Amino acid sequence: MTHPIKALLLIASLGLAACTSPDRFGGGNSVDLNNSGGLNDPNAMGAGDATSPSYFSSTIGDRVLFAVDESTLSPEARQILTGQASWLNQNTAYAILVEGHADEQGTREYNLALSAKRASAVQQFLVAQGIAGNRIRTVPYGKERPLEICSEESCYAKNRRAVTVLQAGGTS
Repeated sequence: MTHPIKALLLIASLGLAACTSPDRFGGGNSVDLNNSGGLNDPNAMGAGDATSPSYFSSTIGDRVLFAVDESTLSPEARQILTGQASWLNQNTAYAILVEGHADEQGTREYNLALSAKRASAVQQFLVAQGIAGNRIRTVPYGKERPLEICSEESCYAKNRRAVTVLQAGGTS
């Protein structure tokens, strides 16, 4: 046999060996690496558990929306943030990161500044509701992380937002 044929047979046999049954080691011992059981794992605590992050996101609401070129809180935003403050006052094990966002209209610099003002408005409101300032961090993303990508008002409206992200490390 020539050397290239031997190499081809070796590669083919290694390829076949890699195609064996995934249950060859007893099965049932699989690990879902996408389900870490961490802070944002909806299976760790269900949405029905009023102390869970999934309850916070789905029932309380984790985002508020803004009007064009605005960083002032609407009545709807104030209502959501009042709920967030109440939840955070009862669940002191969590700190939060407030992400400010903008739509794609305007320059990068303008949108970064606007998204910083939006995150700051949320932070100031939550502090006024009794949340300790050291539990809140803010980050402006400008137009860099859109939820929707299209050049229509329906998309722009969803991207003009501030999102409250729960983090471990509050004041227990």
